[in-house]
Amino acid sequence: MSGKILKQLIGKKRILRMPGASNPFVAMLIEQAGFDGVYISGAGLANSLGLPDDGSLKLEDFVYFASFITRAVNIPVICDADTGLDMGEKDSIQQTVKAFIQSGLAGLHIEDQVFPKRCGHLEGKEVVEREVMLERIRQSVQARDQSDRNFQVIARTDARGAGNLSESRQLEECVERGIAYARAGADMIFPESLRSLDEFRLFRSRLDVPLVANMTEFGRTPLLTAEQFEQLGYNIVIYPVSLFRYAAGHTKAALEIIKRDGNQQQLIKGMMTRDQINELLGYKPE
Repeated sequence: MSGKILKQLIGKKRILRMPGASNPFVAMLIEQAGFDGVYISGAGLANSLGLPDDGSLKLEDFVYFASFITRAVNIPVICDADTGLDMGEKDSIQQTVKAFIQSGLAGLHIEDQVFPKRCGHLEGKEVVEREVMLERIRQSVQARDQSDRNFQVIARTDARGAGNLSESRQLEECVERGIAYARAGADMIFPESLRSLDEFRLFRSRLDVPLVANMTEFGRTPLLTAEQFEQLGYNIVIYPVSLFRYAAGHTKAALEIIKRDGNQQQLIKGMMTRDQINELLGYKPE
């Protein structure tokens, strides 16, 4: 059902904003704040578990946490699936799609990086040959059609910034891959690590399918507004690790204050109260 809701929202031709959550409580805050959906980032989930974003998380890890998150909210949740999980082999990709559907997710995105993958904004990432990614998409779509035709298969291309492509070739390769991935059956295309508003505009001008934009901090992409993406004709903008990074920075600062002052008095004004937390959780203690 969540895939059907997401499909309907995309059909309304407005930008959908989806902040990232690595746990159900944050997802509930996202819903309470009035956002359209929740995004589960591979980097955000790995970092929250004390791991780097290097593709080390397995399918069972994603499914375990995704199941808690999808049960906690009534808005669509989409999830990062890296290269398909477990090295992107045929059987594992189909298993990933079916497991994600069973966990209540509305969609996933799969990327064309070489395994083990790297953060899309780091040096050293490489992309597979097009046919390898096309097969990943075909397997994803086949598994989707066997389980839930409303589930959204999003194809991400990391051609922009790929170390095994020349700089002069990267943007055009990104566009051409996006076109090929849509023809292979992907519902949406996700161009990673574009460098400017003009590059986003060019990508939209060449593809007539729903598009996803990534607004991650400290990367190669400038931080554009949701309104700008809506004007360009993009359909979804995600903020993968924003809340995690903000919480991490403020947690670090809070620990320094407690260590310095010997108590948490200065932090009280910035906290959610016990009553506010219980209200969000629907808990009414006697």
